Amino acid sequence: MNHIRAFLALGSNLDIREDHLASALTAISNNSDIEIYRKSSVYETAPKYNPNQPDFLNMVVEIATFLTPMQLIDFCEKTEIRLGRSPVHSKNSAREIDLDILFYDRIIVDTPTLKIPHPGLYERKFVLTPLAEIAPDFIDPKTGKPVAELLISCPDPDRIIRIGSIEEIRTAALIHGVL
Repeated sequence: MNHIRAFLALGSNLDIREDHLASALTAISNNSDIEIYRKSSVYETAPKYNPNQPDFLNMVVEIATFLTPMQLIDFCEKTEIRLGRSPVHSKNSAREIDLDILFYDRIIVDTPTLKIPHPGLYERKFVLTPLAEIAPDFIDPKTGKPVAELLISCPDPDRIIRIGSIEEIRTAALIHGVL
């Protein structure tokens, strides 16, 4: 079986956010059925749907995987819980870590428990900006448009601030005694 190209969104807005992103990247890397190909920069963004919480750090990774979509979402959910996210949480609440499947190759999945492409990505600059950084020419299977075009037509007015690579952010935090 050949590996599948997929994209995962990572986000955190509690505690030491960059540490949660780094822990999620380590968990992804430690899964023998997943290989990280590319990582976007980290972006700071305001919370989109519930403004009464801290700002998020967001990024996207491109992976190659042998996992099926259901196995991949199961891995993501178990990783979230292992890294501190409560298994019972309110939608759009603050979180230590959030892992979402954005694309699973050009395959469309539409089940009660999983939808790929991720249905919210079209209205979220905090997802499209890091995704366009690493895969601007990837074609969305639903719209037939490249990611760069999805970003240009995104109606989201929210601010997106590029912070740097996860490695740069963690190094700076160590130097300043935060980690």
